[in-house]
Amino acid sequence: MAKKQAKPVVRQEMSGIERLGLRVSSMINHPFAQDVRCVTIHRLDTDGDREWEEVMGLLSETDGIEMTFNDDESVTLKWEASSENDHQVEVHDEFMAVEELAPF
Repeated sequence: MAKKQAKPVVRQEMSGIERLGLRVSSMINHPFAQDVRCVTIHRLDTDGDREWEEVMGLLSETDGIEMTFNDDESVTLKWEASSENDHQVEVHDEFMAVEELAPF
């Protein structure tokens, strides 16, 4: 019986802009951030100047988002509910007592 050779897996690396965009999107869409309609994005050492500026530029062009640039190079985003039918996420008291740390 002949062994089939496995095809080499071609791994495509994410670009810096894709990584940053995914991280920001994940933070904005987190249930806690959606409930309080606010999130602070911290710039990481791995976030290049070009990538950071491009993502911040895209966010600044988005209607309904208020951006505050903080002294520590983080950016706080705030937004209002888009309609009365927005889903409210139930936040348990233990989440309110402890500040949530970003997983990255």
